[in-house]
Amino acid sequence: MARTEQVLVLEPQQELRFRGPFTDVVTATLKLTNPTDRNVCFKVKTTAPRRYCVRPNSGIIDAGTSINVSVMLQPFEYDPNEKSKHKFMVQSILAPRDMTDMEGVWKEAKPEELMDSKLRCTFEMPLENDKTHESESDKTVSPSTSVKTEHSALPKSASASLDDGEVKKIMEECRQLQMEVQRLREENKQIREDDGLRKRKVATSPSNTMARSAMMKDEGLSTRVLALCLLFFVIGAIIGKLVL
Repeated sequence: MARTEQVLVLEPQQELRFRGPFTDVVTATLKLTNPTDRNVCFKVKTTAPRRYCVRPNSGIIDAGTSINVSVMLQPFEYDPNEKSKHKFMVQSILAPRDMTDMEGVWKEAKPEELMDSKLRCTFEMPLENDKTHESESDKTVSPSTSVKTEHSALPKSASASLDDGEVKKIMEECRQLQMEVQRLREENKQIREDDGLRKRKVATSPSNTMARSAMMKDEGLSTRVLALCLLFFVIGAIIGKLVL
């Protein structure tokens, strides 16, 4: 009795192409589509099981869905004069509606219920022209990479300009504070001059002289402390802005 026609749609349909170099694992993708309204069990078999790794090599494809099977060719020494005789077979069967054991389905399957599709394997080495084209493609990517680098640098430039604006603002505040300190110095100087005039006009006793001197020292010290505090504040503000 003839077997049932394959219900799965295979892509590719006839052959799996593996493109070298074959010094590393080369992977080909096999897409299996189930266009029916029934779940389908499948298995993937090969004539060279030691040369390939298939994931997944079996399973169930739900109705109206697809699955990608990765066929991985293991590294080997490629001989262009040797033709590949490796083949794959995709075997399938409609899953019973009350299926509970997939392995049991395969064991109990009748020959006329099994469906299969065969694919051959072909090996290809990249041509020199292809290598040259790939190299040119890599070079073509470089300008775009540099453009990305330039764009990524723009935010840094913008932030740098903002920092300059902040520095200018701080310097202006510093200049104003320096002017305030200078004004305080002038007032202190005027006060000392006024005190000198008063001392010359008024006869003072030794005790009064000592009290007056102490007062002048305290006023001068207070002015210097105020000026130093303002300068320290300015320096701290500048350092804080630059760190941020």
